[in-house]
Parts: sequence; C-alpha cells; structure tokens
Amino acid sequence: MERLQKVIAQAGITSRRKAEGLITSGKVYVNGSKVTELGTKVDPSNDEVVVDGVPINKEEPVYFLLYKPASVISAVSDEFDRKVVTDYIPTEQRIYPIGRLDYDTSGLLLLTNDGDFANLLMHPKYKIKKTYIAKVEGMPLRENVKKLERGITLEDGKTAPAQVKVTKSDKKKNTSIVEITIHEGKNRQVRRMLEAIGHPVLKLKREQYAFLHLRGLNAGEFRELKPHEVKQLRELAVT
Repeated sequence: MERLQKVIAQAGITSRRKAEGLITSGKVYVNGSKVTELGTKVDPSNDEVVVDGVPINKEEPVYFLLYKPASVISAVSDEFDRKVVTDYIPTEQRIYPIGRLDYDTSGLLLLTNDGDFANLLMHPKYKIKKTYIAKVEGMPLRENVKKLERGITLEDGKTAPAQVKVTKSDKKKNTSIVEITIHEGKNRQVRRMLEAIGHPVLKLKREQYAFLHLRGLNAGEFRELKPHEVKQLRELAVT
C-alpha cells in the first residue's frame, strides 16, 4: 500500500505537493469514492484512482535533458499557442519540466513524469548548482561582482552567495560575458541579480545543471538521461 499522493505523482500527473492539493480539493476518487484525506493509502496495482475525471495508469518513469531554445515556454501547454518545451520530445508519457527557464532564456532543462524526482530536485533545501552564461550591457567592476558573490538583496530577499566570473569584455560594443553559478531558483533570478548591479542581460543560457551539460546538443535537441545520471542526481539532492 502506498500514499495516494505518491501514486498520483508516480503516474506522471503532477508533483507530489500538487497532488496533495488535488486530493484536498476533492478532485480525486478511489474505487468510485471521493477521497480528501492526505493520509489515505491505496494499492496501486488493484485500486482504481481517478484524477479530475481521468483514470491514472502507472507509467514507467522517464527522464529527459532538453536544450531549450529561447522563445519557448517552460510548460506543457500555452493559452496563446506558443511553442512549449514538450513539443520537442516525442513521447507517449505525460512529461513536464522540472522547474523552468524564462521564455527568453535558453539552455539545459530537465523533463520527467516522475513527480517524486521532480519534487526532490526543486526543493529549496537541496542545493543543486546551476551555471548560467549571460551576455550583459557594460563591463562589471570587480566590486560589483563581489556583491553578487556575497549575496545581493532583491525585492524578494537576499540571494545566497554565488560564483561569478567575467570571462570576456568587448569595449567597442560595451558588452561582457558573465558566468554565474547559483543553487536557488527565484523567478528570473540571474537577470535580476545582474540588473541590480547595473548590467542588464541581453542574452542568457543555462549551461550546466549539477554535473549535466549541453555538450553534443544543439538548441531544440534532447537526450534521455542515463540510469547512473538519475541515480547521481538523487544522491546529490539528499546530501
């Protein structure tokens, strides 16, 4: 027997946390009866679980790494019919992105149908490093770089210390390339950090997620994660 929210998450419907919301709001039925208790346990092999009117089938977990192009939505659908990240991965499984990259940001994004895995990687207490390459206006001074390294106050609080390196500057064009590594996931965080020191972002790419990188992929291409990579990510999250 397993907790109902875990069974829903493992079926690839949503994360475990969101599954709890579906249960408490009365959208989940087990063997024809509405269930709103979070502690409810079910037998995934024999009990019929229906979420929002749709019976769930336990799917094999799948894990993908996508090189997200810019001008693509980090979602499974879009009300304005814009391109979404799942358009790039042909699969019968109901996958969704782990976290998000802004519409204008390109780079490494993970997708899965494993809600437990997604929840683990997105939980703020697990400090998984993410490295971004930003093209910015101007040439950041060392004292401003140090502010980012120490942590800088934004409207939603102070950021954790970051690793920051200015790798290239172009005096003629008045632009620089900045490499920045963070482990948080505040909304548009890297853009806001760089704007806060007076260097608006012109272009942004997530180059690395933990030990994963984009080498060998072009924008719009994807690959499946290898079993040892999934295992390593799980281990990394809980250490």
